[in-house]
Amino acid sequence: MYFTDRGIEELAARREDEDVSIEWLCDRLRVFVDLNPEFENATDRIATFLARDDELDDLDD
Repeated sequence: MYFTDRGIEELAARREDEDVSIEWLCDRLRVFVDLNPEFENATDRIATFLARDDELDDLDD
């Protein structure tokens, strides 16, 4: 397990019973970047990865 997986595991544990919208996720990412501008590039890469996730599925076929 990577060190960063701890945050992912915490997110899953704390929010496991919730359904969230893409709009909510985008708003939270914007707030995060506003508070932590040094992570703008990483946040943008995560958002792009999530946006294009279906393209990766096409590569497996």
